[in-house]
Amino acid sequence: MKIRVRTDLLSGAPDLLNIALQSNPDSEPIAWVRGNEGFIGFGEFAAIEISGEDRFFTAKKWWQQQLQNLEIQNNVHGSGTGPILFASFSFDQSEISKLIIPQVLIGKRGEKTWITWFGDQKEPAITELIKKPSPITLQWQGDSGEDWRKRVTHLVNQIKDEKVEKVVLARSIDGSSDKPINSRRILQLLHSQYPTTWCFSNSGLVGATPELLVRLSKSLVTSRVLAGTIKKSGDDQKDLALAASLARSSKDLEEHEYAVRSVADAITPLCSSTNIPESPFVLHLSNVMHLATDVTGVLSDAATPSDIFELVSSLHPSAAVCGTPRSAAAAAISEIEGFSRGRYAGPVGWIDIRSDGEFAIALRCGELDKSGEKIRIYAGCGIVAGSDPEAEFAESQAKLHPMQKALEEH
Repeated sequence: MKIRVRTDLLSGAPDLLNIALQSNPDSEPIAWVRGNEGFIGFGEFAAIEISGEDRFFTAKKWWQQQLQNLEIQNNVHGSGTGPILFASFSFDQSEISKLIIPQVLIGKRGEKTWITWFGDQKEPAITELIKKPSPITLQWQGDSGEDWRKRVTHLVNQIKDEKVEKVVLARSIDGSSDKPINSRRILQLLHSQYPTTWCFSNSGLVGATPELLVRLSKSLVTSRVLAGTIKKSGDDQKDLALAASLARSSKDLEEHEYAVRSVADAITPLCSSTNIPESPFVLHLSNVMHLATDVTGVLSDAATPSDIFELVSSLHPSAAVCGTPRSAAAAAISEIEGFSRGRYAGPVGWIDIRSDGEFAIALRCGELDKSGEKIRIYAGCGIVAGSDPEAEFAESQAKLHPMQKALEEH
């Protein structure tokens, strides 16, 4: 017997996403929000943990199996309506990836807001899903930076010896509390400070990333590449000068070129046409600026067309989070980095019943442990021959700032 799932329009709820972001239901939040659009999920209809080299194919197969057991009544239609699979994949194939289908889902795009829920009961009352959070205090511990600077120096020497061209080296710090950390409150703070990023939460992974790995809408493919970073000063005139220096920086342009090339090489075989801009633009966030390039394409009209799972599998890991050449950079990370990335720098996002969806790279994020009272936050920097350990450390500090601030204000 198939399980009923229904999607209906909601009226009179323009601020519903913001309300949901501030709420604290008993279960961990499931979220994907950018600006005033996106999804908030409550509860769990189905979930699974997977790993292995074929984890993207395993995720696709599991999602298709779930859909076969559903009787879907979609009264809204369009991308992102109906049941949604949320996925957060590990950076490394040996680590755990997590898939979840929420029991209740609120979606918003433009002026349209809708709700999707499983079962034969009537439409859930949103007010029953909302509770108020309580404040906490975190204690921080981890690498002060000295060891990490030494790792950067070691990597630069390897690059100069032509063992690898670029390696993205990450670092992490750990926060702990005497009570559960409220992921929904962190999301609300990140959303208010960084509204142009993709704010996400999935099974204990929470963050606000500026980097879109891939979006598939019908047959249009989009990937935003970020590589090359400079910290903002807070002064508009100085920041204009800093943006200009970033756009001229040979070190940052070299790092960016590697990342764009890796994305273009991954999607070109799957597309009938692609558009790869010759020069990046400078993306301004509230605390940093990045060199950015939007790579686009149209999927090939093949007998067996590609889907979002195949695109993610082809793109991950890109040079923006791993390096160039991919295999040599991955080996250097395994040798030098010194900790498990978990789902940091892995693909995180959603898929609908049409296999359309969006995946970002899980950056500017943290991962909660099973107790919910400890969180590890991460930052990574692209190391090339011209990298300076002090400058790279300063960049990593700037990248850690969004999560540290959200947790400290939590």
